[in-house]
Amino acid sequence: MPPRRRPRFLPPLLGLVLSAWVAIAAAQDAEPYRLDPVHTRVVLAIDHAGFSKAIGTVSGSTGTLWTNGEDWTDARVDVSVPLDRLDFGDADWNRAVAARGLLDTARHPVARFVSTRVEPIDAGRARVHGTLTLRGVTRDVTLEAVRNGARRHPLPPFRRTVGFSATAMLSRAEFGIDAWRSMIGDTVELRLEVEATRTRSGDDTAPEAPEADPDAPIGDAPVDGDAGTTPDAPSPEPEPTPVPPDETPRP
Repeated sequence: MPPRRRPRFLPPLLGLVLSAWVAIAAAQDAEPYRLDPVHTRVVLAIDHAGFSKAIGTVSGSTGTLWTNGEDWTDARVDVSVPLDRLDFGDADWNRAVAARGLLDTARHPVARFVSTRVEPIDAGRARVHGTLTLRGVTRDVTLEAVRNGARRHPLPPFRRTVGFSATAMLSRAEFGIDAWRSMIGDTVELRLEVEATRTRSGDDTAPEAPEADPDAPIGDAPVDGDAGTTPDAPSPEPEPTPVPPDETPRP
C-alpha cells in the first residue's frame, strides 16, 4: 500500500493557526493602564494671521492604554479629550474657538482617538495609527509616539506607571472646521504628554506593593505608617475670580 500523502495545504494552515495563537497570547499580556487626567495634557498650535502660533492646552483627558510596558506589539489606546476645557489663555479666544463655526463644543464637547494598529520603529518609538473623531467627523490620524518610561511611581500608592510623548499634524478643514480662513491657519500641530497607571482586577483604588528600587540606599524604602518618608503634595493655590469677557468673540 503506498504511503498516504499529507495534504499540501496542511503546513500553511498550521502556520496560520500558530500565528493566530501567538497573536492572541501576546494580546493577553497587555494590561490596562488608566490615563492620569492631571498629568496628561494635549497641546495644540495653529497659525494666527501669519504673526504667531496660538497655543491651546487641554487637561482632563480620560481613557485606557493597553500595554505590557516592554514593547509595542500589543499596545492600543482609547482616549477622550474634553474640548470644552480647551484654553488659549484668553476668554475671547476660548469663546471664539468653542463657537459653532470652529469646534462647536456645545454639540461636540469631546474628541476621541482610538488606535487601530501600532507600527514599531524601535524599542522606544512607534507610529500609532488610529481614528480621530472631532466635531462629529472621523478621520485617520497617525501619532509619532515615544515611550518615556514604564516603572513603579515613586509616590503612594506606588502604582506601576507608563509615560509617553506623541506628536501629530492634522488639517482642521478635513474635520469641517473651516471658519476664519483669513485669520486662522489650516494645519494644527498636536503634542501629547501622557501618563497612565496600571489597574488591577478592575479595582484601581487599592495600592500595589512597593517594588524594590535597586538604586535607593538602604533604609530609604517606604515603610507602612512612616509618614515622614513621603513628602506631602503642595496645597493648590486658589484660582482668581474670572473677569467677565467682552461679549463679542473674535480670534
